[in-house]
Amino acid sequence: MPAVAYVNGRYGPIAEAGVSVEDRGFQFADSLYEVVAVLNGRFLDWEKHLWRLRRGLSALFIEGLPSDAALAHIARRLVGLSRYADGLLYIQVSRGAGRRDHPFPADTPATLVLTMRRFDFRQRLPQLETGVPAISVPDQRWARCDLKTTGLLPAVLAKQEARAAGAFEALFVKDGTVTEGGSTNIYMVTADGVIVTHPLSARILPGIARDTLLDLAREAQMKVEERPFTIEEARAAPELFLTSTTAPILPIIRLDGGAVGTGRPGPVTARLGQLAWAEIGRQTGWKP
Repeated sequence: MPAVAYVNGRYGPIAEAGVSVEDRGFQFADSLYEVVAVLNGRFLDWEKHLWRLRRGLSALFIEGLPSDAALAHIARRLVGLSRYADGLLYIQVSRGAGRRDHPFPADTPATLVLTMRRFDFRQRLPQLETGVPAISVPDQRWARCDLKTTGLLPAVLAKQEARAAGAFEALFVKDGTVTEGGSTNIYMVTADGVIVTHPLSARILPGIARDTLLDLAREAQMKVEERPFTIEEARAAPELFLTSTTAPILPIIRLDGGAVGTGRPGPVTARLGQLAWAEIGRQTGWKP
């Protein structure tokens, strides 16, 4: 079965799916999205993703989305049609299609799109052992990074710059402070083993993997600080790592060409990796 899509009540192959050229998601990036990991045919952190989606819809005054139960039914059916045990479920909601004009159109139903594609989460396990390189770039995004909108051009350019440099991720830096990555949350570990990450604010996305990982760390009696840290602190830290839906946790072993710590994944990140993958197994029954 090819990758499959749901568009406003219709299921079918992604190659045959489409929305209006007047859709405001296309015209204005007037839309939100979520990416849900599917492992062993089960959703990871589903309720948290729904919470973030509803929060974003409320902030953008987009109405008309099906109930949580109905959305879950659509998502489960799409996963079943795909026959993929492991994959990525994308949920995208726009304000809908209407005459191209900046103010909200009246009485326009929202556009709901879900897609399901295969994804190999096992590729992350060797990367957890080896670590990945990263670069830093200026953070030139808009002022509401806490909303997961489809207006991702700054992230696209940052990720492309990272790829051109042979790096896995680009760290956004604003006024000397590391905010987050192009598609990840970023953390450092201090010399005395404290896990530090930027606090929740309009500057960063409230990452689902971030929330889960910090809960796991605190439950394991590991020290956590949510505070801003500078790019200089990051470069001098013994450990850096990132989290996201597609990369539950990965060590950063090089930053801007220089080694992070010993240039190898550190013990705090390794311990967090064990906790993160154990939680994935607990929720989904997935085994490497």
